Amino acid sequence: MKWTLGKRLACLAIATVIGALPASALADTVLITGANSGIGLQFTKLFAEKGWAVIATHRRPSPPPSLVELASKFPKVRIETLDVVNESQARELATKLANVPIDVLINNAGVYNDRSGCAAGDEQCAGDWSVERFGNLKFPVFDSILAVNVKGPLIVSQAFYPNVKASRQKKIVAISSSVGSLTGPHVQAQGTGIIFYRASKAALNREMQIVAETVKGDGVTVIMLNPGATVTERQKNPNHSPGMLESADTAAQMVKTIERATFADTGRFLRYDGVTEPW
Repeated sequence: MKWTLGKRLACLAIATVIGALPASALADTVLITGANSGIGLQFTKLFAEKGWAVIATHRRPSPPPSLVELASKFPKVRIETLDVVNESQARELATKLANVPIDVLINNAGVYNDRSGCAAGDEQCAGDWSVERFGNLKFPVFDSILAVNVKGPLIVSQAFYPNVKASRQKKIVAISSSVGSLTGPHVQAQGTGIIFYRASKAALNREMQIVAETVKGDGVTVIMLNPGATVTERQKNPNHSPGMLESADTAAQMVKTIERATFADTGRFLRYDGVTEPW
């Protein structure tokens, strides 16, 4: 087939435009842990609405209705089972997705308090915070929180690192919290309590900072995000603190921050709107 000068110029123009597009316009796969509720569910909705291919993971025995509904509406939403503390399960899923580049890996799954008294699948159950106050510490809860919030992101990030490395955007995101700050202005204002959760988020920040430094040679960007005090299904009750952010709003701002993040931001702890957090 002969190429006319006009065809050649047209193809050159298309290639030039594509080369000028931001990475977010070219690469469109995100994997989200804990995607069936709270901020994770909002992430799933937002990325799906943007036309991304979304790998939405959960640890339930069967696909949660919240994700089934989204998958029926958005064909690019793929539901997968992943308990973030199960290393074998993470490796199996990574093998299953071996040929799928993951542009953004969001470590969102987290445990906040004691939910042993909550019925299975009850996302409205607030759980028990009293077991995280010094003098009344319930240490098995600490084990669970550390496993999910600290070990889980390392298991997931390591298992899916080849997928991230093979992508265009190459971003790993960890959802942290201002309560993980050691030196920030929030420390005194937050008073006492929730020792386990706070300790886990401080550890998460530090481990991800180390991961960021370790993978610099591969051009992978690693950031930690503080979503702010957010109202999820579990906090929607008459006693939740006034002024808390809606999960849809903070998730939307975090999506923008993730899209704006570049390799120059790797290792940083950022607020939902991109402002650097002291910690």
